[in-house]
Amino acid sequence: MTIELLTGLIAIIGLAFAGYLALNLIKRPVQNQKAKEIASYIHEGAMAFLNKEYRILAIFVVVVAILLGIFLQWEKSAAFIFGALLSILAGNIGMRIATMANVKTAEAVQQDMYQGLKVAFSSGSVMGLSVVGLGLLGISISYYIFKDIQIVSSLAFGASSVALFARVGGGIYTKAADVGADLVGKVEAGIPEDDPRNPATIADNVGDNVGDVAGMGADLFESYCGSIIAAMILGIAGLSTFGPKAGILPLLLAATGIISAILGNFVVMSFKKGKPHLILNYGIWSAAIIMALASIPVIRYAVPGQFNVYWSMITGLVAGIVIGLATEYYTSDKNKPTQDVAKASQTGPATNIISGLALGMKSTWIPVIAVVVAIFLAYKFAGLFGIAIAAVGMLSTLGITLATDTYGPVADNAAGIAEMAGLGEETRKRAEELDAVGNTTAAIGKGFAIGSAALTALVLMVSFSQAVNVEVANLLNPNVLIGMFIGGLLTFYFSALTMEAVGKSAGDMVEEVRRQFREIPGIMEGTGKPDYKRCVDISTGAALKQMILPGLLAVIIPIFVGLVFKAEALIGLLAGSTITGFLLAVFMANAGGAWDNAKKYIEAGNLGGKGSEVHKAAVVGDTVGDPFKDTSGPAINILIKLMAIVSLIIAPLLLAM
Repeated sequence: MTIELLTGLIAIIGLAFAGYLALNLIKRPVQNQKAKEIASYIHEGAMAFLNKEYRILAIFVVVVAILLGIFLQWEKSAAFIFGALLSILAGNIGMRIATMANVKTAEAVQQDMYQGLKVAFSSGSVMGLSVVGLGLLGISISYYIFKDIQIVSSLAFGASSVALFARVGGGIYTKAADVGADLVGKVEAGIPEDDPRNPATIADNVGDNVGDVAGMGADLFESYCGSIIAAMILGIAGLSTFGPKAGILPLLLAATGIISAILGNFVVMSFKKGKPHLILNYGIWSAAIIMALASIPVIRYAVPGQFNVYWSMITGLVAGIVIGLATEYYTSDKNKPTQDVAKASQTGPATNIISGLALGMKSTWIPVIAVVVAIFLAYKFAGLFGIAIAAVGMLSTLGITLATDTYGPVADNAAGIAEMAGLGEETRKRAEELDAVGNTTAAIGKGFAIGSAALTALVLMVSFSQAVNVEVANLLNPNVLIGMFIGGLLTFYFSALTMEAVGKSAGDMVEEVRRQFREIPGIMEGTGKPDYKRCVDISTGAALKQMILPGLLAVIIPIFVGLVFKAEALIGLLAGSTITGFLLAVFMANAGGAWDNAKKYIEAGNLGGKGSEVHKAAVVGDTVGDPFKDTSGPAINILIKLMAIVSLIIAPLLLAM
C-alpha cells in the first residue's frame, strides 16, 4: 500500500467517526414541538442561503476552471474543481448537522448542562472531522492520481476560492441580521435577545450557522489543505536534503493529527462534571500531547536522520497553543482586559469602543512574537521546510480545535430556541453559559486560523519565488516596493468593503424591523406574528450581492500585479499583505471578541446588568465588534493565502513572459 492510500484510509476513518457521531445526533428525539418548529425555520433559512450561494459559486468555479485549462493545464482545472467541491461539501455537512443539533442541545440543556455540552460538542466534532477527513482524503487521492504537487496545488486554489466567498458571504449575512436585531430589538425596543417578537431573530440564528459554521468550516478546510500542500511542495524540493519520503511527511502528520483529534474527542466525552471551558481545553491539550508523541516515529520513518524536523513541528504546535491562550486571555470575560472594556461602558459607548480598539491593538504582540519565534526556530531546525512543517503542526489537531469552535454557534442557537420556545429561564441561562464558553473557544479557533495563515502564506510565497526563479527580493527595487504597498493597501480596502457591506445590510434590516413594529398589529403584545422570512430574505440578498467584489479582488489583483509589474512585484505584494493582514486579523478578532464578552459580563449581573445604561453602551460596542470578529477579521486570513495560491498557480505564465 502506498503512503497516499494509507493516509486516505486514515482520512476515511476520521469521516467514519464523524458519521457515527452524526448518526447518534440524528437518533436523538425532539419532544418540544414549538422548539422543533423554530429550529425548522432556522434550518430552512440556512439551507436556502447555501443553495443560492452555491449557484453563484458554481458560475465562478466553471469560469475559472475553463481559464485554467486554456492557459495552463486541464489537470489543474480538474484539481481546482475537486477542491471547490470538497470545500462546499465540508461546509454543507457542518451546516446540516448544526441546524439539527441546535434544538437537541436546547432540550439536553433543559435536563443537564453537561448533556447539552456533549450534544453541541458532538455536532462540532462532526464538522471538525469532516473538514480534516475530506481535506486529507482529497489531497491523498489527487497526489495518488497526478503524482505532481504543482497540479495538486490547484486543489488548494479551489478550496480557497470557495472559502473566501463562503466566509465573506456568511459573515455579511450573520452580522447584518445580528446588528439589525440588536439595534432595534435590544437598544430601541428594550426587549431581550432572541425575543420571538423581534422579526430579525430567525435571521440572526440562521446567520450563526452560515457565518460561524459553513463559513468557518470552509475557511479552515482551506487553511488545512493549503498548509499540507505548501509543506509537500518544499518537502519535494528538498528531497536531496531530507530524503525521498520528505514530500509525503505532511500527509503522514495530518493523518496522525486525525487520530489524535479522535482520541481528544473521547477525553471531552468522558467528563461528567467540571467547568465547560476546562473540559474543552482538556480535549485540545490531550490531542496536542498525543500528536506530539505519536509524530516522533512518523518523522523518524519519513525523514530518517533529520529529527530536527520534529522540533520544527513542535514549534508550530506550541505557537498555535500560545496564540490560542493569548486570544483567550484578551477576550474572556473572566480576565481583566475584557472586564476593563466592560467598565469603560460606565461612561458610555464611546469609551467602550475606545477601550475595545486599544485592547485589539495591544493584543497583537503575543501572536506576532509567537509567529516570529516559530519562524526563527523552525528555520534554524530545518530551513524553509521546517517553517512549512510548523504550519502543518499548528493545524494538525484541527479535528478537535474546530469542534470547539463550531460548537459555539450551536450553543448560541440553543439559547435562542430556549428563549423563543419558552423552555424556561434556567434552560436559557445554561445555554447562555455554554454560548459564553463558545465565544472564547471560537476566539481560540480564530487564533489558530490566523497564525497558520501567516505561516502558510509565508511558505507559499517562498514556493512562488522558487517557481519563478527569484532567490532574493530587493527592497530597493521599485517594483518590489510597489507590490508591498499594494499588498498592504489591499488588506485594508478588503476589510473596508466587508465592513461597509455589513453596515449597509444592517441598515436595511433595521428599517425592516422598524417597519414591522409599526405596521404589524400586536407584535409587542405577543398577539401578532412577525414576518421572519422577509428578514431572512433581506440578509440573504444583501450578503450574496456584497460578497462578489471582495472575492474577485483577491483573485484579480495578484494576476494584474504579476502581469504588469512582474514576479518581483508579486513577491512584494504577498509580503505586504501577509504582514498587514496578520496584524489586522488579530486586532479585529480580539477587539470583537472582547466587545462581545464585555457585553455578556454585564448581562451576567455585573455593573448594573441587563437593561442598564452600561449594558446599552456595551451593546453598541458589541455591534461594532460583530463585523470585526465575524466578517472582516476571519476573511483576511483567507485573503492572504488565496493571493499566494493564485500567485503560485500563475507562476508558469510569468516565467513564459
